[in-house]
Amino acid sequence: MKNRIVAVDIFRGLTIVLMILVNTPGTWSNVYAPLLHASWHGYTPTDLVFPFFLFIVGTSIVFAYKNKTAEAATYKKISIRSLKLIGLGLFLGAFTISFPFIKEFSAIRFPGVLQRIGVVFFFASILFLNFDWKKLIAIAAALLLGYWALMTLIPVEGVASTLERAPNNFANYLDVKIFGSHNYKPDYDPEGLLSTLPAIVSSLLGIFTGLVLASDRKDKLKLMVVLGVAFVVLGHIWDLVFPINKALWTSSFVLVTAGWANLVLALIYFITDEKKIQFGSIFRYAGANAIAVYFLSSFITKLFYLIKVDGENSIHGWLFNTVYVHDFMSMKLSSMLYGLSVAAFYCLLAYIMYKRKIFIKV
Repeated sequence: MKNRIVAVDIFRGLTIVLMILVNTPGTWSNVYAPLLHASWHGYTPTDLVFPFFLFIVGTSIVFAYKNKTAEAATYKKISIRSLKLIGLGLFLGAFTISFPFIKEFSAIRFPGVLQRIGVVFFFASILFLNFDWKKLIAIAAALLLGYWALMTLIPVEGVASTLERAPNNFANYLDVKIFGSHNYKPDYDPEGLLSTLPAIVSSLLGIFTGLVLASDRKDKLKLMVVLGVAFVVLGHIWDLVFPINKALWTSSFVLVTAGWANLVLALIYFITDEKKIQFGSIFRYAGANAIAVYFLSSFITKLFYLIKVDGENSIHGWLFNTVYVHDFMSMKLSSMLYGLSVAAFYCLLAYIMYKRKIFIKV
């Protein structure tokens, strides 16, 4: 693609590497707090990772479809890609090592990370193709305000709604009613149905940044910083009445995470595209095969947990305890080093794929 924005490629790859890091600690019992999700309300650095990816999906949509028209062929390509992402996510949720390699139907989780990426990509792309930036702003605002109203004003079976993890939380209630046992937890799913609506806005806000980067403006960096600060401030103000919450993907969470995404992207853009400093090439390699690397890491991690090496310890457990656990290191440090090693392995794999011109497009 001509006139690529280097910062976008680096940001995408960095996000994928961070997703792998936070998903593969040596042991979940010993993880440094910044590498864990917030228990409910609030956010940690880890809570930024997934919305960062949805944000950069939106930014990438601008460069991929700015010269496309809203016609059947384009819709077909978008639909096929979305279905592939959803299918890969369902496969990850359904796979097991016991023949016939599919879980019992009641145990299969329907929502998931790749499923949400697929759905968000579909709707964000369609909206981008059919509406100008002013209408997209109106749509984004309507979705965020509408979600706030749905979550706070609608009673659940006669009981006032709550934003806590409870049966009368409207998003959780719908997920349990619609998906039943096919959720992440019996009472909620962080990639649930209703919370996908504000997740679409995470990509729409990325589209606005993409429009800035794709323009001929001279003040791109300034605009990204202004957008970033504005979103972070507005999100924290909204937090006072609609708490920042990743599991519910609240409207305040959308704004705050998009704000930080703009600021991080602005920093990378300043270093790479304005100052022309060579930086983050390894992340560019990961970004070139982002979904393939993420899927492979998720699938292999699952295998490492499921396959036993001695009838008791999994491959994951054996590797961690044999290679990383030592008396001179804390368990949290050992756990983080394991995750860093896994992330480094997939960076190396991405590098090899890039150099051999292997690009797997989903």
